[in-house]
Amino acid sequence: MSNAQPTKGAGVAPFEPASWLPHPHLQTVLGKFLRPRLDPWVVRERIWTPDGDFLDLDLGPDPGPDRPVVLILHGLEGSTRRAYVRVLVRELSRERVLAVGLNFRSCSGVPNLQPRFYHSGETGDVALAAAWLRQRFPERPLGLAGFSLGGNVALKHLGEGAEGIRAAVAISVPFDLMAGTRAIETGTMGRIYTHYFLKSLLSKAELKRELLAPVLDLERVMAARTLRDFDEAATAPLHGFGGATEYYTECSSARFLDRIRVPTLLLQSADDPFLPREALPVEAVRRNPFLRGAFTERGGHVGFVVGRKPWRPEFWAEREAARYLGRALLEA
Repeated sequence: MSNAQPTKGAGVAPFEPASWLPHPHLQTVLGKFLRPRLDPWVVRERIWTPDGDFLDLDLGPDPGPDRPVVLILHGLEGSTRRAYVRVLVRELSRERVLAVGLNFRSCSGVPNLQPRFYHSGETGDVALAAAWLRQRFPERPLGLAGFSLGGNVALKHLGEGAEGIRAAVAISVPFDLMAGTRAIETGTMGRIYTHYFLKSLLSKAELKRELLAPVLDLERVMAARTLRDFDEAATAPLHGFGGATEYYTECSSARFLDRIRVPTLLLQSADDPFLPREALPVEAVRRNPFLRGAFTERGGHVGFVVGRKPWRPEFWAEREAARYLGRALLEA
C-alpha cells in the first residue's frame, strides 16, 4: 500500500501491484479478463418490488446457519455473472460467509417490467433486498459490498441509515459522479470505455422501446454519444431528476460519507481512470472514525491484480474485502 496516499489503519495487507501490469488501463482492462470465470451460485431467488417489478438475487453456497451473510452490488451494466463478483463470492466462501448477489433491474438477463432501470443512487432496491435477507436469515449478521457504481450505491445507502447492515466494503467508487463521468470520457481509452457502456445501455433501451416510448424522447436517447448524454436523456427523467447535473449532485456518495455509522472499508486506487485523483474523499475519511480508507497509488478500476506470474494472477481487492467482512461481521 503506498504511503503517498493518505490512509487510515484499515487492517488490510499491503497492495503490491503486478509488475507486468504497470499502467492503470492495463490493470483495469486485463483485470477484467484475467479473473477466472467461476460459477459459484447455488440458487436464484426472485423478490417483487412495491411498484410491480422484480429483483433477482443469486445465492452462493451456505457455510452454515451461524455464519454471516453479505449482499454484493455490481457495477454499471454488470450483473452477478461478472467475474469480479464471482471472485468475491469465492473469497467470502473461504471466510465461511454466505454471499448473495443482487442484480439491479434489467441486469439479471431478463428485462424488468417497469419504465425504469437502475442508477448510481438507487438505494430503495438495496433496502428491499437487505430486508428480505434479514427476514430469511434473522439470526445472522448482514454485510454489504459494492463495486464501482454498486459501491456508490452502497455508501449512499449506508449514509441514509442502512437498517441492519453491520459492516461494509466499497471498491473503486466514483465518489463524485460529475468528476467521474468527465474522467471516463477523456482521451482514447475514455472513448473506448464510453462505447462499451453505451452499447449495453442503448441495447436495453431499444429492447424496452415500447415501454419507454410514452415517458422518454427515444430519438434523443438513442442519439446519446456520451454517458452524460444518456443520463440527461434517460436516467434523469426516468428516475425523477431534473437533469444529469441534479442526478450527479444528489447521488454522489461523497456527500453521504460523513453520515455513515457502520464500519466500512474503502479500497480505492489514486490512478483509477474512472475518477480523478483530486476527487478522492481523503478528508471525509479522516473525519469519520467508521471509515477505513485503503487508498493505493496504483490498481486501476476494479483491477488490483497482484502476483509475479501472469498465468497465476491474484486479486487483492476481493481477498481483502472478504477478510475484512469475515472479521468485522463476527465482531459486530
